[in-house]
Formats: sequence, C-alpha cells, structure tokens
Amino acid sequence: MAGKVKLPMGIEDFEEMRTMGYYYADKTGLIKTLLEHFGKVSLFTRPRRFGKTLNMSMLKHFFETGSDGTLFDGLEIARDQELCEEYMGKFPVIAVSLKNAASDTMDGAMELLRNIIGKEALRFSFLLESSSLTEMECRRYKALIQVDDNGIFTMKDQLLGDSLLFLSNCLYKHYGQKTIILIDEYDVPLDKAYHAGYYDAMVDFIRTLFGQALKTNSSLYFAVLTGCLRISKESIFTGLNNFNVYTVNDVQYNEYFGFSDMEVRKMLAFYGFMEKYETIREWYDGYRFRRLRHIYNPRSVVAAMTSGYFSNYWTSTETYEALKVYMDMDFQGLRTDIVQMLGGGCIRVNTRSFQNDMRTFRTKDDVLTLLIHLGYLGFDAETEEAFIPNKEIAGEFENAMSTGGWPEVMRVLQMSEKLLEDTLRCDEKSVAQGLDRAHMEAASILAYNDENSLSCAIGLAYYSAKKDYKLIRELPAGRGFADIVFLPLPFRKKPALIVELKYNKSADSAIWQIKNRHYAKALEGYCGEILLVGISYDRNCADKPHSCVIEKLMYGTGCQD
Repeated sequence: MAGKVKLPMGIEDFEEMRTMGYYYADKTGLIKTLLEHFGKVSLFTRPRRFGKTLNMSMLKHFFETGSDGTLFDGLEIARDQELCEEYMGKFPVIAVSLKNAASDTMDGAMELLRNIIGKEALRFSFLLESSSLTEMECRRYKALIQVDDNGIFTMKDQLLGDSLLFLSNCLYKHYGQKTIILIDEYDVPLDKAYHAGYYDAMVDFIRTLFGQALKTNSSLYFAVLTGCLRISKESIFTGLNNFNVYTVNDVQYNEYFGFSDMEVRKMLAFYGFMEKYETIREWYDGYRFRRLRHIYNPRSVVAAMTSGYFSNYWTSTETYEALKVYMDMDFQGLRTDIVQMLGGGCIRVNTRSFQNDMRTFRTKDDVLTLLIHLGYLGFDAETEEAFIPNKEIAGEFENAMSTGGWPEVMRVLQMSEKLLEDTLRCDEKSVAQGLDRAHMEAASILAYNDENSLSCAIGLAYYSAKKDYKLIRELPAGRGFADIVFLPLPFRKKPALIVELKYNKSADSAIWQIKNRHYAKALEGYCGEILLVGISYDRNCADKPHSCVIEKLMYGTGCQD
C-alpha cells in the first residue's frame, strides 16, 4: 500500500491531494475547532510553508456549495456526522490567495491583484445567467471579469477595492445563504512592498480591498485569513468586531499547522524510513508551540523524503535578502544575539513591544519578534526565549552572513572543521590555539562575560561539528549539568564529547568536575568512545587565554563487557 500512496510534494489543493492518491496528514479537526471557537473574522499567523494554503483549500472544499463530501471519507471530521450534515456543502465560498501578489512596483502588484480577484469572480460568472442580479449589477460584474487581448483583467482599481464585498452580496442574493471568505497569505504583497519602498500605498489598498467585506458585511457568515503576522493592527484591521488572531502561542490550533512529532513518525513508518527519524529532527524540527514542543516544517520533511537528500528546502523558496536586511539592523547588539544563537544559545525576547508591521523597529526585540513570525527563529513561550530552531534555518543565517558584513564570524565557522579534527586527535595544544584564534576573530561581536557566553562562543567555534553531532547544552547528568555534550548522530562513527567550561579557572578542574559529578551517566545507553574535554578561559592572560585538557573514556555506559 505504501508504494501506491504518493508523497505530496508541492500539493496545496485538497481535492488533488485526496483524489490523486497522495499521503495526507489529517488536519480536518481544524473545521470543528474553528466552529467551536467561532469568530466573525479569524486570522491565523504562521510561518510560510507550514500548511496554511492546504488548510484553506480543505476549508473551501468542506463548506462550499456542491462540494464532494467523499473527499472527507475516512478523515477525522467525517466521524462527526451531525456537524457534516449541518455545515458540509452549505455555503458559497470566496477563496483567494495573495501568495503570488508580490511585485517590485505598486503597478505590478495591482495587476497581480486584479488577476487574482478577476479569476475568482470568473468562477461565479454563472450569476450573469441567473435572475438574482439586477441589470446594473450585471454590468459591474462584467467589468470585474473583463480581460484584454493578453488575458489580463482590466477592472478599475475602485471596483477591485470593493470586489470582495460585491461578490459576497451577489452570492448571498443568488443562494439565500451567507458567504464564507477565505484569504490566504494576505500579507505577502505587504512584505514585498516594504522592501520595494511602497509600503504605505499597499497598506492603504489592502485596507480598501478587505474594507467593508470584513467589517460591516451583512452577507458574510465568517472569514478566515492567514499570514505570517498581523500587520498594522491600528490600520488594516481597525473597526473589526469579533476579530480573533491566533498565533503560535494559541493552543487551540497548534496541531493544525506544521507536522507534529507523532505525524512525522507515522509518515516515516508508513514509508519504511524510520531510520531517518533522527536526521529529520536535526534538520527540520525545533519549532515549539505552547502545547506541542516538536513542530516540523511540512514542506521540508516531504521534500527530504522525496529526494532522500537533506537540504534547505524551506529556505530555497524564499530569498535570504530579506533576512539579511533584518540581520544588518544592529539594534542594541542584535548581531551579538544572532551569533550567540548560532553557537547554540537562547536569547530572551520581549515580543509584546512589537507593532506588527515591517517598518517600525525601535528595539532589537522588534526585529527578533519579526524573525520569529517569519519562521527564521523558534520561540519558547514559557521561557520567552528565541533560538535558531534547526540545521535548515542555521544554513540560511550562514548564507545571509556570507554575503554581508560578517567576515569575522565566517572565518570562525571556516576554522571550526580543523578545531574538531584537533579535538578528536586529542591535540590539546592545537585546540587551545584554535580557540584563541576563534576568540580573536569574534571578539568584536562576542564578549566573554561568564560561562554562559563562553558556552555560546565554544558552540560557534565547533560549528562544523553539527554535521556529525547533536549539540546539547546543560544536559542533566550525574550530580549536575554537563555544559555541552556532543552526541554522535546515528551511523556517524565518532566519539561522544563531554565538554566542561571554566571561566578564570583551570582546565584540569573542568576534567575533575566531569569525573567527580559522573557526567558520563548522561550518556547511559551510548556505546562507544567518550572524550572528556576541559576548556578554560583566563581573561587575565592576553596572549593565550584558552587552555585545554582532553581525556578518553574507552566505553560508554551502554556497552557490554
């Protein structure tokens, strides 16, 4: 059976997913949850490539008049027969996606919007043959769907601005049933407008486009919008009553966007790929919602399973130029925070000060919060800390730094391969010298203030180890916490490393602490060689501030005699 079910690479249409034999991770519980937490207008903010478009297509096929109910056979929602009888196929649905409405110019964006709205209006052109519309309404409707010789819709901008309200009213008159409006990725044209320099004009138009269609529309049953963030809450959404915004921190909808750990395991088991589970986690896990602690980027998981090759699939769909712009905004030491996160650290972020737009940046917290919304950073709502979630996203930060003003950091990353080799050879002198050079390169960005900042710096210095190791900071072990543990990834024939850091103390004392507090017990079940690595930094020793001691344990605790 598994061989007959295709992986849904690039499939965003629910009907195609269900009729053409693609594997589907069941998200239909979203329908019931949406109705239980009913709001006139609901906005779901999630990073791109987290399944928003497929979910919107699923909602359209469930609610739309004349929908094929068999598409939902065997799925979670089909078990609620009473709900299906009341809601399935009962509403006219207007569904538009603005994900392809990005342009370098305002004129270009308007043309794209005319075509997107025009095609949706054309879908309901049968209304022109009905008796429900007046002669004046028919003339206006024809103006919405009129095209030139090149097939470009030519509606005037004022008609485009009121188009959603007009379509909603026409459908209500025809069916006698209120409409549902679905708007996917509404903020894409605003994102592009910010970087292209016409943000204010696009905000004004998007406000007009949604306008009365969402605010005082008596023909509207409910509306759902998706985007990366709620932009300009004082402008676009002013006056909206009963308006609900659901971010990654709202537990009601966490399971419906992205793949949960259980869904990834189930998919891998179905296709016989369970041996890739740990690698999948290393590359694409790391997002933490308030209720679910392991969330994966769906597109990247499917792409990796399809090709058998682990790479930056999510980020390949975006340009890193936008990320580079935000990274270069060095508010209050933002660069230092980014470098610390690359080294495996977490940064406290106040997300409450963010103004929900792409141009009002007053502090580094505003920039970090935007990067969280865009999916470039993970966020733990319980600790209020941001971090680089996985190997895929770390690669995108590397790309942005490689073409920007981060030469010292790039040199540290390039030196990290040799540092790891010297460590595995137990060359203590070369390791200390390598750490001295790494510190010298990154001194303008990273300050060694305490053992925590030293830990981030060491994580950066050993950056290349991530291809063979899982780096775990503050791992509970024996009678304490091991500063950094490098655990070999499956099928990597490398020794494990237990690293203890000392600030203004000796490297020998670090080794003594590893042994005395039995940190090797953290690797219970591991079978293989373990290297104990003590690293010290002496701020009073300007020439050679680092020292290193390395010892071997021949077997892990899981080995049999």
